[in-house]
Amino acid sequence: METKAIRVFLFALLLIAAPFLQVARGQSDSEVDTSETVEESSDLGIVGEDVQDFGDGNFSPAPGVDTICVFPKNSAKSVTAGEETELLVGLKNDGESSLNVIAIKASVHLPFDHNLLVQNLTAQTFNNGSVPASAQATFPYIFAVSKFLQPGTFDLVGTVYYEIDQQPYQSTFYNGTIEVVEAGAFLSIESVFLVTLGFALLVLLGLWIHGQIQHLSKKTKRAPKVEVGTRATDASMDEWLQGTAYTQSLNKSSKKKK
Repeated sequence: METKAIRVFLFALLLIAAPFLQVARGQSDSEVDTSETVEESSDLGIVGEDVQDFGDGNFSPAPGVDTICVFPKNSAKSVTAGEETELLVGLKNDGESSLNVIAIKASVHLPFDHNLLVQNLTAQTFNNGSVPASAQATFPYIFAVSKFLQPGTFDLVGTVYYEIDQQPYQSTFYNGTIEVVEAGAFLSIESVFLVTLGFALLVLLGLWIHGQIQHLSKKTKRAPKVEVGTRATDASMDEWLQGTAYTQSLNKSSKKKK
């Protein structure tokens, strides 16, 4: 009891100056009527990156607890640098005891090496995030990557921390890629590169086709080679030598033959 009281007191101190938002109401499974909610509402507190005592430990996931992550109206998982992005974390409690969600946090890593941490995102805590047994609930998580982060593909790792019978657990609800884009930019650097490369290939293909057409047209315009017979050649030579001593000698020889 003393341990629980101390823990509640610490969380209360963390949430004194935090704004309050409404947490999505949990819905029970098939055993509970769909119109009945798990809880009416719960208060949400935003905690800075410097307060993450709950995340110092490395806990295992609880049996019977499943998680799912959805980017609402953002199937491309595109994140604008410096602007808030919302995702929904769903928990399904198939265990025998109620669980209490403590906090949700996430971090950004380089895609080729998870050991290279890019940014620890803001942690979000809950002071009343209970999910009864055989029930499910959805919790929003709002984060923003640094406005100085270069556009590109990064890995996002999201973790939810919760308690069951005062025993801490954690589950990774998302471990995948996100596309960080520059604020106000419609195309990322990779998209611009691909478009430019495609345009250059089309230009090269057009130049190659144009060269082939010109090469074929030159072949067709070449004049055919005409062979000139000896008779035609001799006639032209006779016309050119007409009236000369050569033609006169030829005429005399022909008369003698007669």
